Amino acid sequence: MISVLPADTYTVINKSIITDTDKKIISILYQPIIGYSAVSLYYTLLDDLDKSLLLSNEVTHHHLMATMQLGLKDILEAREKLEAIGLLKTYLKKDSINQYVYCLYSPISYNEFFNHPILNIVLYNNLGKKEYEKVLNYFKIPRINLKDFEDITCSFDQVFKSVRGNELEIEEDIQRRESNNIILSKDIDFNVIMETIPKGQISDKCFNEDTKELIKQLSFVYDLDTLDLQGLVRNSINEKGMIDKALLRKSCRDYYKFDNYGNLPTLIYNRQPEFLKKPKGDNSKWAKMVYTFENITPYQLLRAKYNGAEPTDRDKRLIENLLIDQKLNPGVVNVLISYVLKTNNQLLTKSYVETIAGQWKRLGIETVEDAMKLTEKEYKKTHKKKDNKVVNNKKKNSSDIPSWFNQDNNVEETSLEEKMELENILKELV
Repeated sequence: MISVLPADTYTVINKSIITDTDKKIISILYQPIIGYSAVSLYYTLLDDLDKSLLLSNEVTHHHLMATMQLGLKDILEAREKLEAIGLLKTYLKKDSINQYVYCLYSPISYNEFFNHPILNIVLYNNLGKKEYEKVLNYFKIPRINLKDFEDITCSFDQVFKSVRGNELEIEEDIQRRESNNIILSKDIDFNVIMETIPKGQISDKCFNEDTKELIKQLSFVYDLDTLDLQGLVRNSINEKGMIDKALLRKSCRDYYKFDNYGNLPTLIYNRQPEFLKKPKGDNSKWAKMVYTFENITPYQLLRAKYNGAEPTDRDKRLIENLLIDQKLNPGVVNVLISYVLKTNNQLLTKSYVETIAGQWKRLGIETVEDAMKLTEKEYKKTHKKKDNKVVNNKKKNSSDIPSWFNQDNNVEETSLEEKMELENILKELV
């Protein structure tokens, strides 16, 4: 991502018609997912528009910093959340002073939101069952039984008559309500999926763009790959040769819950991105630990640390905050969890965790190896003076060192205790 300077300018364009109902949807449905700062940025950009509510004057990012009382780092993170959720598109023109254009979009309707395969699931997990049901009931339309009533509504042609008039050209550049779809970069090989289905079983329109987009969204939220989806899609085809979308959603949800102890997904279930993983081939102790942290989710690591029990909601929220607000990669979060538990008497103290997370974010730590090397360096630096003064405590202090802390990680054999710990964690792998 390109760094933004306070002097860089931006212009806001309203790509939609944003109503009071839209603002309510953003505050009630979007805010629990993207947080207050992102919502505040959206409203600040909306306030920058001129009286016509279409186009703002050109202003600097220093204006945003002063108005929101936030640093540029926080504003950039808030902007990314708005982009990811579909409320904002950003365009850049590079120059001595960079120029940005921020296009604002309406939120999707509450009916679309509660039927969205990603947003609805994340909202449910972020709010919890009771709060989610309160929000759901807020948007429900009261039902009135009209069985004994007769529909006497007039039609258009009963009221108005058609007369000859002048020719009128249709104007295209009229402001209209427009929302923006969530974009996913995850690739699904639809050819592989289609090859497993007999040709006579599906319609030519079976895999249209809407259906493909739904499959991609379900693959993201339930962490499914192409092989996982083959059977789920095949079993969701109805007698007309089309995919039953409701059945596909239920099948994906049930499949996920079966493999995850009945839990629905949140962002803490993501794994380290493939392009940030260490190449395979190294069988050293160090490489095994790297592999473990890269290929388990923070949730699985927590369960292993809880000896297979369900982690507390507090700890899960803390980990999710590292992924969502701090934007640390899952493998890096795994190293952070393990390091804090080892050095803090098995306690995940929020302030301690967030202090380390902030440092790692500023240092640009993205890979598991970088995180492990940094914790080793920080631990040795922190305890050097203490170990020099209290030699007798050296043995005691070394018990707190994480299992990858060793001057010759590629040579030393893994201890029996470490092997058992690694095996317990690996048992949690899907």
